[in-house]
Amino acid sequence: MGALATIGLIDTASITLERWGVIGELACPGGADGCDQVLNSVWGTVLGQPLALFGVLAYGAMVLLSLLPLIPGVQQWLINLQGGGSTLGSRRNGRAPDLFWQLGYLLSLAMAVFSLVLVGLMLFRIQAICAFCLLSAALSLALLVLHWIGREWDDRGQLVFRTVIVAVLVALVSLAWVAAADRPDVLSEEGAPPPVTAVSTPAKLALAEHLNSIGARMYSAYWCPHCHEQKQEFGAEAAAKLDVIECASDGKNSQAALCQSKAIEGFPSWEINGQIDSGVKSLQKLADLSGYKGPRNF
Repeated sequence: MGALATIGLIDTASITLERWGVIGELACPGGADGCDQVLNSVWGTVLGQPLALFGVLAYGAMVLLSLLPLIPGVQQWLINLQGGGSTLGSRRNGRAPDLFWQLGYLLSLAMAVFSLVLVGLMLFRIQAICAFCLLSAALSLALLVLHWIGREWDDRGQLVFRTVIVAVLVALVSLAWVAAADRPDVLSEEGAPPPVTAVSTPAKLALAEHLNSIGARMYSAYWCPHCHEQKQEFGAEAAAKLDVIECASDGKNSQAALCQSKAIEGFPSWEINGQIDSGVKSLQKLADLSGYKGPRNF
């Protein structure tokens, strides 16, 4: 279980670091478009952070719950607690102490239920496949099964009761979050990005005109929230002056073939002076990359 949790920790940490821009683009098995579409969707971010970050926390806790009982000092401490009248350190046939096992079971149950909701969202709502997400779901299910069959439970009835309560609560919270994050009304029409609502300043307009004049391009996808964030940085008037290339095959005025020829793997991606750079850029950064000499009071 510790080994599986460690794999899950590496999986979710890699996604988190890639989303933070700490590491480069990840090579997604089965194609980067599916991974980008899932991870850049409105459900890919929670409280301003990548959803994968919360997976890092969950798998990190699972690593500790799985491996700490193997440390002799921790085992002895729990046994001493049991001797003092506590049941925290009780052991079953040489297996891990009850406290760690039960916490691990409840955590793996919550992770498995949430993962099933995410897989359903991925397949039926986003309609794209992310291999990293499927790996995480498989790992959480495997951890749940191992916790269930890996020891003898004294009270199966109580275990089933707790399982139902936790599963129902996690499922309800997950579905409520999925519904709250889904905002289909922001799309002006099928395959079109949400409208830009921010107001442009003269400096932002000047930067957009400069980028257009030197042939700079922004490669985007209508479903990508980070692309919308980048346009909001410019404001509606300035964003309208940008040369935005729609890369989603089902997007309005799609130029997917051009995006493929440029090997675009992340959105948004900027092509400036023949160089392609992925990720949301500050307007100051875009000004530096493009050699903009105008006002910078963005």
